[in-house]
Amino acid sequence: MSSARAVPALILLGLAALLGVGIWLLSETPGTLVNEEPPRLGPTRQPGGETVIVQVEQGDSARDVGEKLEDAGVIQSARLFRVLTSLMGVGDDLVTGDYEFERGETALSAVRRISQGVTAPLIVTIPEGLRAEEIGELLERRGVISADEFRRALGDEYQVSFLAELPPGAGLEGFLFPATYGFSRETSGHQVVQQLLDAFDQRYRERLLPELAAADARPLYEIVVLASIVEREARVPEERPLIASVFLNRLELGLPLQADPTVQYALGNDPESVRQFGYWKQELTLADLLVASPYNTYVNVGLPPGPIANPGLDSLLAAVRPAETNYLFFVARPDGSHVFAETLEEHRRNVCEIDPSRPECG
Repeated sequence: MSSARAVPALILLGLAALLGVGIWLLSETPGTLVNEEPPRLGPTRQPGGETVIVQVEQGDSARDVGEKLEDAGVIQSARLFRVLTSLMGVGDDLVTGDYEFERGETALSAVRRISQGVTAPLIVTIPEGLRAEEIGELLERRGVISADEFRRALGDEYQVSFLAELPPGAGLEGFLFPATYGFSRETSGHQVVQQLLDAFDQRYRERLLPELAAADARPLYEIVVLASIVEREARVPEERPLIASVFLNRLELGLPLQADPTVQYALGNDPESVRQFGYWKQELTLADLLVASPYNTYVNVGLPPGPIANPGLDSLLAAVRPAETNYLFFVARPDGSHVFAETLEEHRRNVCEIDPSRPECG
């Protein structure tokens, strides 16, 4: 072969190879890269953004569907959608139906969903640190199920492995795992709760159970109770193990935890308080700190009788693997971070440096 003919041939071979690699990557053929997060081919979707319904009808081509998605503001480029369907070999496999999207989806995620027929899921992100009532209200606002149906479903029986580790009579507060879920429009309260428990069970088996196998590990229920308090206290992610260490050190010494979120949780069980201040009253009074409740860790020593919120994985791991410190106190800075102290005297200095106007700082 002459050199003049070899160059175009090599170029064609190179393009074919690139095309093959592109199809391999986009279709997630098993290999070393499939466990990595694929690059985003489009704008970044904003959590909690506006949702739109796009209808894929019988006879719609990839061009038609791409233009519908672009016109609805779901994706930025109908052309990119069409190219991806061609590369992935799914241009003739777009499934008809009503699809629910948030504006700012990637073209790649749209292709995947429509080629797989994942029609109109109700996508809901449950943030870390909500109590069960707040989760129910969130699900109601997003049109999944009513808050009452969710509350009733919490009393059902469920089959997940970790439930065998809980004490008799324990509820599901603390085990409704915060994550992003897709629910069908026909889902029931029982199915919703099962999904949340399954998500917790997965983390329990993969991440928590190996840690809890240690001889000196606390029982799962105590871990979740502690993690729920850490979740409500922490604003800076890296402080979670430090906050957990403070509470564990106080437990070892028989000191009350004096955790404000436990008092807030107690007040959140009073409908009148919820009407006035919401589930998490921000400004606690001296009277609040004396409220008669087993959840009030200012007047009761030890952990409260149950979780006060539903913690995420980072707080659960912090409760299992706290930092090794001698800290017994912490105080919040205005930015949400904390200053830690080993002695009461040091703690008082920290308090007065942060807020000199306090009466004890005069």
